[in-house]
Amino acid sequence: NIARALIDKIDNNNIKKEYYLTDVIAKLNQLAKDSTYIEVSSTEVQGVNNKFELANATKYYLMMNCNNALTQGVTLIDPESCYLGHNIKFGKDVVIEPNVTIFAHVEIGDKVTIKAFSYIEDAVIDAEVEIGPYARIRPKSKIASKVKIGNFVEIKNSVIKFSSKINHLSYIGDSEIGAEVNIGAGSITCNYDGFKKHKTIIEDEVFIGSNSALIAPLHIGKGSIIGAGSTITNDIKQNSVIIARSKQNKIADASDFKNKKNT
Repeated sequence: NIARALIDKIDNNNIKKEYYLTDVIAKLNQLAKDSTYIEVSSTEVQGVNNKFELANATKYYLMMNCNNALTQGVTLIDPESCYLGHNIKFGKDVVIEPNVTIFAHVEIGDKVTIKAFSYIEDAVIDAEVEIGPYARIRPKSKIASKVKIGNFVEIKNSVIKFSSKINHLSYIGDSEIGAEVNIGAGSITCNYDGFKKHKTIIEDEVFIGSNSALIAPLHIGKGSIIGAGSTITNDIKQNSVIIARSKQNKIADASDFKNKKNT
């Protein structure tokens, strides 16, 4: 705590207008406090004066975090391609595939698998969850146990409860998804109306067909089924089967249509 308080007192009243950590010694002398030293490797105290040196320092920091994760028992398939930030808590038997970024403030439970090219930030992930590949978990998201977040799925500021599945090409924002919900490929929550964000609530055991648009604010009752390609604008009572799409019509024979286009 003393060190942090002293760092806050460092100023840049010098020719280069830079902040020097070594000024802490002078601050200690002003307070008549004793100081000592420890020897460390040069990489731990490397200077950063340009973008090249910043990149080297960042790489060292990230690799140090990967090494710490390995020491904790995390399986990193390719440590050199992973980017692990600060304040990450790992459970047991976590597996992280190549090219994964876990930025900061993340809790990961036991037996979680994070597949390649996924990004996670400021989120809580419970046990036995599978994420990715190519998934993005944005801040203030909570993923309950046994959930599956598949490829090209983005979760933002949402709660996904026990054993729900969002397997492909979906966006879930500002939502509360119940237990054992299945959200089909290409389905999205339309949470922003151009002025404010709105919430979507989906109760347990709901099935959302592929390519559905859920226009918030919206509440979908337990056990309901929504047909593929639907645009849902009104609340749905529990145990309902809903289809909200235009009727399919044949407007011409294909050969006639092509002939007209070619003339």
